[in-house]
Amino acid sequence: MRRAGLGAVAAVAWAGLMAGLAGCTGGSGPLLGGIGAGDKARAPGDTIRVIPEDGAKGVPADGRLEVRIPSGRLERVRVMKVEDAQPAEVPGALSEDGLRWRPARGTRLALAAKYSIDAVALDGHGRRSARHSTFTTKVPEHRFIGYFKPENRSVVGTGMIVSFSFNRPIENRAAVERAIRVTSRPPVEVAGHWFGKDRLDFRPQEYWKPGTQVTVDLRLRDVEAARGVYGIQNKTVGFTVGRSQVSVVDAEEHTMEVRRDGKLVTTLPITAGAPKTTTYNGKMVVTELFDVTRMNGATVGFTDKETGKGEYDIKDVPHAMRLTDSGTFLHGNYWAPPATFGTANVSHGCVGLRDVKGGSADAPAGWFFDRTLIGDVVEVVNSRDRTVDAHNGLGGWNMDWKTWKAGSALA
Repeated sequence: MRRAGLGAVAAVAWAGLMAGLAGCTGGSGPLLGGIGAGDKARAPGDTIRVIPEDGAKGVPADGRLEVRIPSGRLERVRVMKVEDAQPAEVPGALSEDGLRWRPARGTRLALAAKYSIDAVALDGHGRRSARHSTFTTKVPEHRFIGYFKPENRSVVGTGMIVSFSFNRPIENRAAVERAIRVTSRPPVEVAGHWFGKDRLDFRPQEYWKPGTQVTVDLRLRDVEAARGVYGIQNKTVGFTVGRSQVSVVDAEEHTMEVRRDGKLVTTLPITAGAPKTTTYNGKMVVTELFDVTRMNGATVGFTDKETGKGEYDIKDVPHAMRLTDSGTFLHGNYWAPPATFGTANVSHGCVGLRDVKGGSADAPAGWFFDRTLIGDVVEVVNSRDRTVDAHNGLGGWNMDWKTWKAGSALA
């Protein structure tokens, strides 16, 4: 299973509570709207209801915030303010019957902030389902804000790209880019690249060196991004680059070679996209880690012509690592026969590793998940598909340095 159209140490520690709704599509053909972290639709039959809706914007500080299910019980819920200089958890509690989570009395959300909601529920038979969604709160009129990755003070892989998404179209891109400064120790040249009017990414020419300390200075307050629209952020954030881990998936050989600091650690058997739903080629960066996630074919166009239901609907996909915004994942697979891995490509475009229902740290998927950081690179080769777009997830490493620098408003 894989894509739909368009952690660090802390993230790994929280991975047990992370849960998303995702879908995979084949790499060829039109870009389809998939359901994953940050997508706006809900899959058919999704029983975990979240308010505000996924992708909601302009939520007021005292807006309704709730997670509920019709039956069974909520196993865990966590609401976090993310992509901010000071990430913080929203206090709250489950109801006695386990059917509802609400924030603590008197809780008010921060304005101009982004929040994530992660929930896992159990039905009456002990089967898990998961939900991940995000929303943003109201930004004062005539102001703009940049939401950024990675999280402040995180430890990331060497392929991490600093990425800003803005809540309003940026017309004066040079002024905004000039007000964001990305520096490192040891020092390297870092350049920005715009994808449209609402996204700005920064990266060095090559992967960061392990141990690099990266600082991001935002001086956006009172910068005019468009006529009469001014910034409100003045802050400094940073992250640390951990060890190097680059994994190469060979879709033709059905293997994934995992290298740490350039040395081969192990070779794992995989299954990639089937002939009609191939996997993207190219370098992709892990951007999210989910201990369990839901994947529903109906959310990405894989439906039964007679019933309209998804060709697949797996509510407890274990050990899922997001590789693209469009829904490409590297994840655990417990439903395919063990002999599939290393011999055949049968997925809807994702890269699958052998796992067991519920996920096991001893299975190949669990082993790899436990050793993965946000920012690690996974490169797919020998797939009968095109190279992933540079704007799809953190795919900027597929662009040569000259072309990357040409996308700067300061070039």
